[in-house]
Amino acid sequence: MAACAQAAAALSTEQAKAVLAEVIKAFGSPENAQRMDEARDNACNDMGKMLQFLLPVATQIQQDVIKAYGFSNDGEGVLKFARLIKSYESQDPEIASMSGKLKALFLPPMTLPSHGASTGGVATS
Repeated sequence: MAACAQAAAALSTEQAKAVLAEVIKAFGSPENAQRMDEARDNACNDMGKMLQFLLPVATQIQQDVIKAYGFSNDGEGVLKFARLIKSYESQDPEIASMSGKLKALFLPPMTLPSHGASTGGVATS
């Protein structure tokens, strides 16, 4: 098992880009797009339901692609892939951009609290 993990972790930057592109493309296939839409509809913009319905579908779509590159065909394989991509984000702007695109496919946009309003700053419209 350790040998398999080592093989998966040995993707070059170019290989990581290729796998990432393939994963993004998989989300765009008509079948997977329909699965994601159904999961989103079931989640009704509720974060808890997003985790319950959307994340398992997104994980399965990624698993179907990355297993061909030596990652285990389970949630752990997806986590290892995510960690590998994260490690390349700071080295390669294209990977960082692709990673952001992938996350946007299944994670709701995060809204950060405005720090200006709490310090008495002028609200902008």
